Amino acid sequence: MVFGQPGSGDLMRALHEVSLEIGRRELISLIGPSGCGKSTLLRLIGDLLTPTSGTLLVNGKTPRQARLARDYGIVFQQPVLFDWRTVEENVQLPLEVMRVPKAERLARTEHLLKLVGLQDFARRFPWELSGGMQQRVSIARALSFRPAVLLMDEPFGALDEMTRERLNRELLNVWAETGTTLVFVTHSIAEAVFLSDRIVVMSPRPGRIETVIPVDLPRPRGPETREAPRFFELIAEVRRNLREVDQHEG
Repeated sequence: MVFGQPGSGDLMRALHEVSLEIGRRELISLIGPSGCGKSTLLRLIGDLLTPTSGTLLVNGKTPRQARLARDYGIVFQQPVLFDWRTVEENVQLPLEVMRVPKAERLARTEHLLKLVGLQDFARRFPWELSGGMQQRVSIARALSFRPAVLLMDEPFGALDEMTRERLNRELLNVWAETGTTLVFVTHSIAEAVFLSDRIVVMSPRPGRIETVIPVDLPRPRGPETREAPRFFELIAEVRRNLREVDQHEG
């Protein structure tokens, strides 16, 4: 993936020779130094960017075909909610655009708000909620049209550690119930280990996949997972790989 106009002399290669296959219902984390192309890769999958070379398929479709088929839900670091719409109205917005019948919209919204623990806040407005609660609304909205793939770009990066850990657990519950494939960008090694089936370690720009680390922690995962010796061993393994990447590039 290259940014810039050909012939301008100001080209920037963001990704180089990236090859990755993600299984259905798998939870993958992308981790690496700032600027390594994690978010670029996520946006290529989600058809927010067009690749300058190579081939990318989502459930056997091009990213554009998958987007038009509404195979994606996307959650960014900021919730991007509409302040003049209530929580339930924000969640229903994609369904309104899709002209889903009102009764079904209400039923799906009620189920999703229960799933993310916000059923008592359906009539509240975003500005009445904490940052963590707003992000849960964003997740519910992204899942409202039942996408096959959920893309998350550092969704908990701005939250305090305790809130972040709680939302990690809630995200795993949502993922287990919905059966979506989840691609998760993070800078937190502990978060990646806690959530993932596999962790993709990327190099500094131009981003490459240096290694893929399987996470063999048992599921379901809870607070006790973060106290297990294997959890700390995996953190050390990811950190060692990131350090080796940094030293190699340096």
